[in-house]
Amino acid sequence: MTQDNTAIQRLNSNQIMSAVTIHHQTVYLSGQVPNSTDLDVRGQTLEVFAKIEELLALANTDKSQLLSAQLFVKHLDDFQTVNQLWVEWLQGHGTPARATIQADLVNPDWLIEIAVIAAQA
Repeated sequence: MTQDNTAIQRLNSNQIMSAVTIHHQTVYLSGQVPNSTDLDVRGQTLEVFAKIEELLALANTDKSQLLSAQLFVKHLDDFQTVNQLWVEWLQGHGTPARATIQADLVNPDWLIEIAVIAAQA
């Protein structure tokens, strides 16, 4: 049985978006945000990394296959902390193309949102 690589697969969908969209063996994750808004940027970032890893696994891939990332940071003062965590998280893996944007996020208590694109492993 062959897989139809032209089909679009959507995972964890609702009326607004899909958490994961897969097309032609490319995995697109919607922006991931923390659940725990009482955490500092370090805690929120680690929580978002864990969510990304779970969703990538759901799509049969992992962070070693990242192609691109967009990091939306509420406060530029947090940029160095986020970069340090990013380096630690990706240690031993290739780094994707990346953009970091300062943004007012939808929930004022969110300090970070991250969207990634990965190849399927």
